[in-house]
Amino acid sequence: MSKKDIKLRAIVAPVPTVVVSAYDENEKPDACTLGLYYTCSHRPPCVTIAINSTDRRKTLKSILKSGAFVVHYPDSDQIRETDYLGVETGYNADKLAKIGYTVTKAEKVNAPVINEMPLAIECKVIHTSDIGSHTQVTGQIMNVQAEESMLDANGRIDIEKLDPMVYDEESHSYRHVGRISSRAFVPGAEMKKTFDKEDGVKK
Repeated sequence: MSKKDIKLRAIVAPVPTVVVSAYDENEKPDACTLGLYYTCSHRPPCVTIAINSTDRRKTLKSILKSGAFVVHYPDSDQIRETDYLGVETGYNADKLAKIGYTVTKAEKVNAPVINEMPLAIECKVIHTSDIGSHTQVTGQIMNVQAEESMLDANGRIDIEKLDPMVYDEESHSYRHVGRISSRAFVPGAEMKKTFDKEDGVKK
């Protein structure tokens, strides 16, 4: 398999597109769109976001001041609003009011939940780190609110029902989640079982 060196850059495709909200120093709701977000711990459940700290991001300032934030998963019908929240700055406009979105205070942390978005993950800040152009903020998940229409029969998030936006850094485009190609942890376990049998590994 032949490989080729390509232009040096952070390759983050594909990743979920999320909207992060926080209260500023005046308890006014603030929000921005991010393409740098990931789960970083199961116990306790934690996520990490990264916000450009070289560009006076108001939402980053609000998060660091309040010590809390909410991660929202917009659905694919909210592309225009989500993109706007990423290209406009909170220093110039009341972004949520401009797009007609409303907020309710989170149940477990001091941060605003955007009512119009189907999934909200309430987080308290537990760690920050400056890395290059961005500040990484790790939050412990304190509560998750989800629209009932997004849940399966077992009360878990159904990704197809959520229909989240996926950001492709390579083409600077938003995409839909694709079809399921396999169950996780099954094909690898079957391969391991085959190798163990060949190697005479006892269980």
